[in-house]
Amino acid sequence: MTARADTLGLPARHPGTGLPAAVTVYEVGARDGLQAEKRIVPTTAKVTLIQDLLAAGLPVVEATSFVSPRWVPQLADAAEVLAGLGPDLSRHPVLVPNRTGLRRALDAGARGVAVFVSATEAFARSNLNRSLEQALDAAVEVAAEARSHGLRVRGYVSMCFGDPWEGPVAPARVAAVSRALVDAGCEQVSLGDTIGVGTAGQVRAVVDAHGAAGVGPGDLALHFHDTYGQALANVYAGLQAGVTCFDSSVAGLGGCPFAGSATGNLATEDLLWMLAGLGIETGVDLMGVVRAGVVMADLLARPLSRVAAALLG
Repeated sequence: MTARADTLGLPARHPGTGLPAAVTVYEVGARDGLQAEKRIVPTTAKVTLIQDLLAAGLPVVEATSFVSPRWVPQLADAAEVLAGLGPDLSRHPVLVPNRTGLRRALDAGARGVAVFVSATEAFARSNLNRSLEQALDAAVEVAAEARSHGLRVRGYVSMCFGDPWEGPVAPARVAAVSRALVDAGCEQVSLGDTIGVGTAGQVRAVVDAHGAAGVGPGDLALHFHDTYGQALANVYAGLQAGVTCFDSSVAGLGGCPFAGSATGNLATEDLLWMLAGLGIETGVDLMGVVRAGVVMADLLARPLSRVAAALLG
């Protein structure tokens, strides 16, 4: 690590007006980040990545997905990853696409799960091979079963800001899907800009539409992809709207294997740099995340995040 990283470390703090004092950074790199990578990452490397991110202070590090290995070979070792993380899995939720996935997750000791739906009909049929209504009904059933086992449940909604087949998505349509997930017992709903087309004004419109549907900013997380370079601007708009949880991926890993135009997730390092500059507390050690990202980027022969590259340059 160079002297530049040691002397810079964090940006100057200039708190913004009307922004939250603290936010939760919800790390998705080990699941959403790795699922699109073709090079298979060894289980031990995944476990080490998760442990390093936890050691850096990230409060939640999503571990894996119990999806069919036929669809996502990278995550075929889901049970082994959880076994490698030890007995306390409370900070390592997992994605479960259906009741089969939920049963596998329960057998592996998961304490928190996430269900997944789409805001658009086209993506539901393309990704889940069922109608939007059928997919939502299935997610509601899985959420109810998970809660009956004492698990915490999160909901993911994809294509909230635009769909490659349908185009723009009405904010009220997204809010209706989120409302159904909240009614099903999801403690939080993460709104995904799956193909990265969202803009700051649109973020505010989507959050406001949720408020009109009785789903406040405290019930939401925002999940941005940086396809058009808008992710950080969109985070800022979310902060202004009162959202206090943001998904991100170490080293900007990821995309969506089921939507060809989706590029990398918002990098955790880039998000932390911006939040630090705004004086918003996260409890996360930026350089600890940078070091974890360097290891995984080297393993996958991927570039570093912009902040990591600048700090280490």
